[in-house]
This record gives sequence, structure tokens and C-alpha cells, in this order.
Amino acid sequence: MVKIFILIGGHLCTAPRPQKEAETLANAGYDVIVGGIWFSPELVERDRLLISQQKYKFEPIIDIQPNRKFINYWIRIQTKIAKEVFRRFKLFLPELLGYGIRRILKYAQSVHADLTIVHSESGLWIGKQLLAQGFKVGVDFEDWFSEDLLPEVRIDRPIDMLRNLERHLMHKCKYCLTTSHALAESLANAYQATKPTAIYNVFPWSERSQIDGKICDHQNLDLISIHWFSQTIGQGRGLEVLFQSLPYIHQPIEIHLRGNYPESSRRWLEPQIPDEWRDRLFIHPTVSNGELLSRIAEHDIGLALETTAIPSRNLTITNKLFQYLQAGLAIIATNTEGQSEILSQYPEVGQLIPSNDPIALANAINNLVNNYPQLLLSKQAALRTAQSQLNWENQENTILRTLERAIS
Repeated sequence: MVKIFILIGGHLCTAPRPQKEAETLANAGYDVIVGGIWFSPELVERDRLLISQQKYKFEPIIDIQPNRKFINYWIRIQTKIAKEVFRRFKLFLPELLGYGIRRILKYAQSVHADLTIVHSESGLWIGKQLLAQGFKVGVDFEDWFSEDLLPEVRIDRPIDMLRNLERHLMHKCKYCLTTSHALAESLANAYQATKPTAIYNVFPWSERSQIDGKICDHQNLDLISIHWFSQTIGQGRGLEVLFQSLPYIHQPIEIHLRGNYPESSRRWLEPQIPDEWRDRLFIHPTVSNGELLSRIAEHDIGLALETTAIPSRNLTITNKLFQYLQAGLAIIATNTEGQSEILSQYPEVGQLIPSNDPIALANAINNLVNNYPQLLLSKQAALRTAQSQLNWENQENTILRTLERAIS
């Protein structure tokens, strides 16, 4: 049996795209192993629940949960040293890209997979080492790693190394995926390479049957409810624009934010909420993969407020937009190239607005809140689009054909 090893940079439950890829390949008869890293006891339990329901295997190659103090300390200190060496001397050590990277490389070598598919920054470096040793490697550019983050955060990032790794894998990997046609074209032009195959971050339509019908978030069912989510609630994700728009929203609505909410985010966020909105803006923790769709489906409008200022964020299409479609929410999305790619094809599902424009965001919200028939039409269009076009079932054949070419 053909063995496929999928390498991710963290917990399985926080990697929906590799999950779907692994399930597709396992259901097609491949022997699939996913390798990742464990940080959080709570997320470990979610991983274990996921694994119990799948045909593929998951291997936590690195386990640095708080209860593993010695291993945790040693691996983290290696990464800290690598960051300090780069900051002071601009010398690159592989540990700069991720925890336990050399140990993960050894594990990948020991698997002897017919194809190793990498998904993370550390995976780029590991993929290059494996290629040099004669292994077949695939790559999924979920982000354009060398063109990610705001300029002030990029100072301590090994941009030149990331570009060299991206260029190398773009030219050497026959299994090469990314998240949008816009990002695929930009990567191909930047590295003068063959255009990667675009696989949207859509979700299986079959998951609709798992919606639990509960109302856990929405407080006043007479009010329109807006939903936004990310792994972390914090800066640089469009929330600044949302808060600036609140004084211009004329009707009472509920706003629900979901994500990890550390104390640093709380200190940044709380002062930005106008007093009159404090009883209608709600913060929710992350939930398991199996529950997320149910919680999104409670709401009416989904916000996808990505920035056009960061090339990676501008060109990709994030999970949230597709999960809003799957949940049947009307969408308000900023006009990034990635999001425009979807809404230009399916304009009836929502509205594009300029990035970083609070007045435009407030107007878009007001238009939907004040025109309930239009809001209902957009919600219905979102469901139709997810059912007939933008679902994982429609992406699987493309993945299987790409993999067959890579391993033949």
C-alpha cells in the first residue's frame, strides 16, 4: 500500500485543511500518517477525539505539554537560542522555523513514505532535506510564508531563507497545492515555476447533518447576529475596523467574536468597545471541530475582514469565509484578491467592502440589517453555493489526480 506522510506544525484539531486531505487520501485506500506537535492538554483531547473517528493515524512527534517539563524546556530553549542568534548575527538555525525541527526530520526519514506532504514553515526546511536524500515531497502553501505578517513583525524573520525554501519546493515538488488561484499565480510568477493547484479551504457538505440546532451564543433572537472567528482574538485581523464602525451602525444587533482570548488581547480590546455596545458584544472561547459549524449557524452575518496590506492575507482565502457559506450566513468580506475571487463568482452570497474602511463596513451591515428580505436571500444563496459548488466533495478528485501524478 502507498504510504503518505502529512506533516503539520501543531495540533491536528487546529489544522482543518490537512485533516480533510488526510481523510480524502485514507478513504481512497492510501496508508496515511499525519505528524504534528502537541502543546495544549485541552487540544490533545480534541485531537484524540478526531483520531478515533478516522482511518488515518496521527503521531505527535513532539510533545511539549506543560507536564513534560524537561522536554518542554529543552526544545523551547533551542528555539529561543535560534531566535537570539538570528536577531544578533543574522545567522539561520533551523530551530528558528519551529520546535524540535531536527527531531521531526528524523521521524519523517524513518517513515519512508512514498510521498511526504509539508504544510508549515518548518516543513519547508524538512522538505528540502528530504528531497536532497531522494525522498518524494509535496507541499501545500496554506500561506505565503515569506510574505506574511506586518512589516514591524517581520524584522526577526528569516525572509531570505523562507524565499529560498519556497522557490526550491516550487520547482521540485510535483504535488504542489495552495488555497486560491490568486495565490497560485503570484507564487508561480515570483518563483518562475509551474502554477500550484488551487484547492479551496471548503468543507464537506455532509457535515451539515451534524448541526445540533442549539442556541448557545445568540442572546436576543429578535436581533440580527454577526459572527467573527479566528484562532486568536487580537490585532491585525480586522477587528480594529469593526470597533471603529460601531458608532455608525444604526440598528441594535449582536456581535459575537470567537477565539483564544489571552490577557494581552483583553487589554487591547476592552478600551475599544463603546459603552453602549458592551451588553451586545460577546466573546466566546474556541470549540471543538465538531461543534464549530453548529455555533456559526446560530448567526446571520459572517465577517471576513482580512487585510490587503499583507500579500499572504491578501491572496489567500481563509477558512472562515467557507465556513460561513457552509453555515448559511450572509457574508461581508473585504476586497482582498482571494476573497474577491469567490464573491466575483458568487456575488449573491454577500458583499465586498474596501479593506480598512469602517464606514464601508457599517454601511454594509446597515444595508443587510435594514433589508431583511435581502439578508434572507443572501443566506439562502450561501447555502446553495456550499451545497452545489464550494464543498470539499468537489475538491477531492483534483487532490487525488494531483497525488497520482506525483507518485507515478
